[in-house]
Amino acid sequence: MTADLKLGLQLGYWASQPPEYDWVGLVREAEDLGFDSVWTAESWGSDVFTPLAYLAAGTSRIRLGTGIAQMAARTPTATAMHAITLDHLSGGRVILGLGLSGPQVVEGWYGRPYPKPLARTREYVEVIRKVLRRETVTNDGEYYPLPYRGPDSLGLGKPLRTNLRPLRKDLPIFLGAEGPKNVTLTAEIADGWLPLYYVPERPEVYADQIAGAKDGFEITAMVHLAVTGAKQEDIEQALWPIKGALGFYVGGMGAKGANFHKNLMVRMGYEEEADRIQELFLAGKREEAVMAVPSKFADEISLVGPPERIKERLASWRESPVTTLLVTAREPETLRTLADLVL
Repeated sequence: MTADLKLGLQLGYWASQPPEYDWVGLVREAEDLGFDSVWTAESWGSDVFTPLAYLAAGTSRIRLGTGIAQMAARTPTATAMHAITLDHLSGGRVILGLGLSGPQVVEGWYGRPYPKPLARTREYVEVIRKVLRRETVTNDGEYYPLPYRGPDSLGLGKPLRTNLRPLRKDLPIFLGAEGPKNVTLTAEIADGWLPLYYVPERPEVYADQIAGAKDGFEITAMVHLAVTGAKQEDIEQALWPIKGALGFYVGGMGAKGANFHKNLMVRMGYEEEADRIQELFLAGKREEAVMAVPSKFADEISLVGPPERIKERLASWRESPVTTLLVTAREPETLRTLADLVL
């Protein structure tokens, strides 16, 4: 049980152009309200670190999280360099959130192989921690050998350590994970977990996987937030954005036999609905796929409705292992309402 929930703001990644709303002002508002963290993301467009560096200059307290930095995009040493530099610029406010993405992105965009993702993750995190401890970094692993001695090597690689002293050797590393084995690994090697979909009324879905987490382990769960009128049609209307996201992620963010988002929805008890969403989406019927998303599931992973209803829903979140609610709202007034209810 979490006695005191923290709040985070998820800005996500940029779409076809930079945000048109005042995203910097929104983050400053969140900081003034007592939000603990702000997070950015990346897909195959805007990167995850640059917006945080920009925000670091205009804020002073709020933690800055990558949610997530895609591991295939950078070697572990390059990722460590980004994190160390930003941690200095921000005065020690970085949370390094890492994730695998999926085979379509890893192999299609980054041109990297995807097999054995758990072993790759373990090795990636180990190398980063060596850099943070300012060790002379060597790695005999299969995926990120240092120095490199493989094909086409000149044999001149030299073990190095970072010449920029890390501000914090214990800079927190979170992992975005969905599959049971990946979540178990996260609880073993990371400081926190970034679940994409979490239902507080169904803690049993992940209870065994996070049972071995160390003291202080953080769970930062993303939640769609919308303050509405009390009528059911108001609530249903506010659920459409999350239904749209679910239709895309469950339906098409991954191949038919390798969609981790769909698999998670199945584990949460919606197998028939998940199959139908994917079937429609892959058939080119995207609007029908969105309409097939059950309101019940969309509502379970959201905080939608009038303040009284949101307050009732918060009770379940407080009873869960979640330590931070990571909300996606874009209106300052919505953030103020949630802060009044939580902080």
